[in-house]
Amino acid sequence: MDQEALRQSAEHHLRALAGDGAALREDQWTAIRALVVNRTRALVVQRTGWGKSAVYFVATALLRALGEGPTVIVSPLLALMRNQIEAAGRAGVHAATINSANIDQWHEVQEDVLAGRTDVLLVSPERLNNPEFRDTVLPELTASAGMLVVDEAHCISDWGHDFRPDYRRLRTLLGELPAGVPVLATTATANDRVVRDVADQLDLGARDTLVLRGELDRESLHLGVLRLPTAQARFAWLAENLDKLPGSGIIYTLTVAAANDVAAFLSAQGFAVSAYSGKTDPATRERIEHDLLANRIKAVAATSALGMGFDKPDLGFVIHLGAPPSPIAYYQQIGRAGRGVERADVLLLPGIEDQDIWAYFASLAFPPERVVRRVLDVLSEADRPLSTAAIEPRCDLSRSRLDMVLKVLDVDGAVHRVKGGWIATGRDWKYDEERYVGIAGARKAEQQAMLEYQRTEKCRMEYLLNQLDDPHAAPCGRCDNCAGPRWTAEVSGEAVAQARERLRRPGVDVEPRRMWPSGMAALDVPLSGKLAAGELAETGRALGRLTDIGWGNRLRELFAPGGPVDGPVPGDVVDGCVAVLASWGWAERPVGVVAMGSLTRPELVSSVAERISTIGRLPLLGTVEVRDAGERQSNSARRLAQVWRALEVGPTLAAQLSGVDGPVLLVDDRVDSGWTMTVACKLLRDAGAPAVLPFVLATTS
Repeated sequence: MDQEALRQSAEHHLRALAGDGAALREDQWTAIRALVVNRTRALVVQRTGWGKSAVYFVATALLRALGEGPTVIVSPLLALMRNQIEAAGRAGVHAATINSANIDQWHEVQEDVLAGRTDVLLVSPERLNNPEFRDTVLPELTASAGMLVVDEAHCISDWGHDFRPDYRRLRTLLGELPAGVPVLATTATANDRVVRDVADQLDLGARDTLVLRGELDRESLHLGVLRLPTAQARFAWLAENLDKLPGSGIIYTLTVAAANDVAAFLSAQGFAVSAYSGKTDPATRERIEHDLLANRIKAVAATSALGMGFDKPDLGFVIHLGAPPSPIAYYQQIGRAGRGVERADVLLLPGIEDQDIWAYFASLAFPPERVVRRVLDVLSEADRPLSTAAIEPRCDLSRSRLDMVLKVLDVDGAVHRVKGGWIATGRDWKYDEERYVGIAGARKAEQQAMLEYQRTEKCRMEYLLNQLDDPHAAPCGRCDNCAGPRWTAEVSGEAVAQARERLRRPGVDVEPRRMWPSGMAALDVPLSGKLAAGELAETGRALGRLTDIGWGNRLRELFAPGGPVDGPVPGDVVDGCVAVLASWGWAERPVGVVAMGSLTRPELVSSVAERISTIGRLPLLGTVEVRDAGERQSNSARRLAQVWRALEVGPTLAAQLSGVDGPVLLVDDRVDSGWTMTVACKLLRDAGAPAVLPFVLATTS
């Protein structure tokens, strides 16, 4: 087929995808021609709504017509996959996916792909190292693939080092592709650092690689920053202005708890608002997406789980309740708005807690070399594959961080995932400290850039585009600095009071642990399987979460490393505790109070127990004794072993418990792993307490 006929066919597929009036942009055709005619590799950096998905779906249709194999699209999010499948169908391309939400369909999908009945297979990067998929499906798929697409390729740089190390596996996959298989990487947001990193990770540095980098500004976006003094004021602003914002939109938050709080507060104010996060089940996510697309709701309060690939051309606004940690993340999210409307409002409402949240996520980065070496030693010393659960008791890493370390080591070739667990390969492995330090430094610089974005008196759009290294950056004439503010930060006292009442409403459930970790025998701890009914705690209560916007801010002050030294519980915190206890609704009122011993805040914990005892007219039965067991362990099994050896119910407290005929209230300052509370409850019940009601000031979950 000559190029003119090929272009006409491409235009036909585009109209099927995007409507009768659609026509290929010249850069779209350049990319399609490079993939279909030249069979080369391409990196396309274009703003959201430009039509990157049209490039790979049209190219797929043309390649399939030429007899080539299916396209494999590596895609990061379920919401993105759902939209891609729908778009592919409009282009006459049959797409399917293998992901965590359709486990019962995996076998059927794999058969259809291998039989040639599927044109596009969408997979998450994690799927590339599933042993069955990697060993059975992937070899045949790579041998017959017509094209490989890496969508949202900036994730390779932003997430691939630690949060989602399987992105780095793509380089191995590329090396296994037959010669002449075209490769396309796409993203809407990438500065020079990210472009270089993506090109390196995907081996796109070849001389014949096509790089298409377009202008990122969208003229419909009107940027602004509103500084409000408190979380209550920010919630109040939303309540007073949500109905003035055009159409429907997204309110982004930095944490799951904040998304839930925003949705609950605005719903109580009469707005149709839903919460959406990585913890929302897939069916509910899909329903919320459709509700937003159909304008059945005014807004979705969402974490970054709602974003990439979500295509709503008439999205009228994006509000950020808290600043994302980088200009790349921020521009990626605001790019959801204004694709098909003349004006979309983009407003940032930063909070004092933003930097604390950034620091928390930064703390989850790749661990020190000595910790990683311990994982390698455990596997090297084993005579069989070890599951993650079997490795966990032997290494001081939480389960999520251990999973991440194993994936990085697997990508680097030092370990290998097989049926039954993990094995060491015996290959030399180098801890790339320079790389990890560089990543941490880049993230700090980008966090600083977000703080400067909030302070700048120059054009906000130009500032963002300069951060993205867009050569077309220029003053926009539309943002609050260029054209003057359209929105005021003023809110009424009544609205602030309503928000304060909602945010300061105390009480969070603390669910009891019900299962001991695996492998405790290796740590000489006689605990295994399910906790017996006679050992379990009741569902407890916390005053608030440390991640909350309301009580979280107050509790973070109390527990900050450089915050107040140990001392009596503050009066406002006592008032909150009383409110939680008054609204608990327990089946049976406690008959006494027990304090948890504390090595860090003994006066705080004892004063909470004493005040509750006095106010509730309950006897203070005593204290669970605690011994210093050394540096705190972060790994779940090792933390349990540490707690098991540190806690004791002494004879005086045991004597008091032997005569109680109802539940006891166990008071501590905070719950983190939950093992201190779990072991203490077991010991109290073993000593005669019929039931234990845990109560803490703060929970980290």
